[in-house]
Amino acid sequence: MSQIKCECGHLNQEGTQVCEACGNPIGEYNESTKLLDMKYEGVARRSQTYTTTMIDKVWMFFSSVKVGIWIIVITLIASSLGTIYPQEMYIPGGVSPTEHYEAEYGFTGKLYYELGLHNLYGTWWYMLLVAALGVSILIASIDRFFPLYRALKNQRVSKHRNFLKRQRLYGYTEVNHVDEKLQTINKKLKQKKYKIREENGNVLAEKNRFARWGPYVNHIGLIIFLIGCMLRYFPGMYVDDHMWIREGETAEVPHTDGQFHVENEQFIIEVYDEENELYREALNRAEGAIASNYQTNAVLYERQDTGIIGDDAELVEIERYPIRVNEPLTFSGFSLYQMDYKLNELSSMSFTLENKETGEQFGQLDVDLSSPQAVYDLGEGYYVEIREYFQDFYLNNNVPSTRSNVPNNPVFIFDMYTPDTPEGEVSFVGIQTNLEPLGENEYKMSFVDLETNHVTALVLRKDYTFPLLIIGGVIFMIGLIQGSYWAHRRIWFQQIDNEFIIAGHTNKNYLSLRKDIDEILEGTTIPSPVDQLENEEEEKEITN
Repeated sequence: MSQIKCECGHLNQEGTQVCEACGNPIGEYNESTKLLDMKYEGVARRSQTYTTTMIDKVWMFFSSVKVGIWIIVITLIASSLGTIYPQEMYIPGGVSPTEHYEAEYGFTGKLYYELGLHNLYGTWWYMLLVAALGVSILIASIDRFFPLYRALKNQRVSKHRNFLKRQRLYGYTEVNHVDEKLQTINKKLKQKKYKIREENGNVLAEKNRFARWGPYVNHIGLIIFLIGCMLRYFPGMYVDDHMWIREGETAEVPHTDGQFHVENEQFIIEVYDEENELYREALNRAEGAIASNYQTNAVLYERQDTGIIGDDAELVEIERYPIRVNEPLTFSGFSLYQMDYKLNELSSMSFTLENKETGEQFGQLDVDLSSPQAVYDLGEGYYVEIREYFQDFYLNNNVPSTRSNVPNNPVFIFDMYTPDTPEGEVSFVGIQTNLEPLGENEYKMSFVDLETNHVTALVLRKDYTFPLLIIGGVIFMIGLIQGSYWAHRRIWFQQIDNEFIIAGHTNKNYLSLRKDIDEILEGTTIPSPVDQLENEEEEKEITN
């Protein structure tokens, strides 16, 4: 790696704009008359120094602010695509995504599904974008932080005249009794909480250096936050699922490998009293009753292995808990929240096999709509088979289909076998529907009765990434406050060739720095430095 030698004799790395020892601008920067770019103190950064190998080129690519902005823009555009239609996790449970998006949103919904946008935030390319954003933030921070930290830590008090002349605030004058005036100046600097360093009669006053690290603290917070977001797609780190459980039913808790089961022992719903004057006006505006509370009296079971090969595991009761809204049942890192309910869902239907001519009935079929049997033996040679079962029947281009696996509109195609009709007859039966699709039959299936029960919807959540998201957010806010409410300020007081020079620099809010300098110089007869940037603008206006 080549080095550049300053006229003071100090060796600087290639890419350095300002000598790390004396502050004299180097090379082409010395010939310019513009104000110095003090963003990174003029030090060499790795992305500007090493540019030959493939690793160097990758580093240069990700350290670029423009590249980082483009990655952010692309990620934002991609994220917005995922909000056009609901993600798959938010569509009704038990519905086929393939049919749902096309049925609800037409051709655009079908295209949305085929492009994979229905599960956008878990796709490999979206994760790659998030990872690229994290890498860009990390490399850009490392590329700038360490050179800046080294330059500020090792900065010398005495600076070259060219360094001071090319600060935005600059002024010089001839002063008598300099030592006395510096004593007065130092006293006022200490009153304003400046840290003072002296060298050969020169003074460097500095305060709020920590404000320079605000953006890098922001980046640390963002990186931690992005890591937390990405970990959500690792198995076991984040779960957001739902389960529908009928009253009296015991179901396996998803994502627990059968270790935990939950029973809906009883579902309770309470509504606001219409006679209560406090709610009467609101209830009159509402259509129907409004629930004041709905809860699932749940029983949690854990599977206990007996240790005997081939023996079924035993479910042991762990806890009984009334799950209400915002009052979840918590166990083993999981939480079950009360989300929704459905009253009076069809649970079973009863039919009889009947001779159409005589009206004689041959047994009764009690069909469990959640898990019907394939064959129902009625005895004496009479039996019925279920050929097809459509839980939520509708005609899809005149083809019998089901919208979901929820028995909202159950329809059966029965094969009826009797001693008189050993070859079988076909019956198409539903609520208020009894058809004979293959011609007139001797027997028919007659609807007798139905039973309903309440169904509760529970949301299962587990989130081990939440602490990372909180920590990342807090660190980001600390960096934001650190960089927004304080400014890094430096003032140089230096004697060169019988001249007393004052120069000042801050990373923002020059008016406050000028006010500080004016108050410090008050009563010393030393004129305040001028703002060279304002002078340049005034000269341009006069010239124009």
